[in-house]
Amino acid sequence: MEFQEMTIIEEHNPSEGPHRKESGKRGRKPGRKSADKVDMKAKLERSRQSARECRARKKLRYQYLEDLVSDREKAVFALRKELEKYTNWSKEIDEGKVPEGLQEFLEEMGTMKQEVSM
Repeated sequence: MEFQEMTIIEEHNPSEGPHRKESGKRGRKPGRKSADKVDMKAKLERSRQSARECRARKKLRYQYLEDLVSDREKAVFALRKELEKYTNWSKEIDEGKVPEGLQEFLEEMGTMKQEVSM
């Protein structure tokens, strides 16, 4: 195998010295001590205010979710109670008994069917 020798081409003139930017963003700026303190205080206050607002939003979000869970749990308990009632009714019907409240339920359902069909 043959290898070619590589040469490095320099773009800047070595007699110019190292290449530096004059207007960099880093480092301290002379004569800005008191203005920086005021800016820093304002920045800290804005940060504190933002943190307070964030905590308030978080609290509201958790309260909303807790209310939502509570409502859903109530609905689940109501549905379980209704399911238990219907299960007991079916057992009583299998035994040949007329369950208490069945007649009112059937009348109510009949009224609802009449309203829907009209």
